[in-house]
Amino acid sequence: MQNIEPNSTITCPECGHSKIEVMPTNACQWFYECESCKTLLKPLKGDCCVYCSYGTVKCPPIQEGESCCNG
Repeated sequence: MQNIEPNSTITCPECGHSKIEVMPTNACQWFYECESCKTLLKPLKGDCCVYCSYGTVKCPPIQEGESCCNG
């Protein structure tokens, strides 16, 4: 069993603002509002959540080698 990294630094592609967030372990996060510029981030095509698209660490289900939600 591998260790799951619960934190990911999410970076807004619009303004470059970064923030360390604790990822949910039992759900995907499909939306994330940048606290700096208020842009609403959504997963990129092919990604299951905002952490897989904009974070430094993939979401916990992907880290475990499983599919994430509908992905």
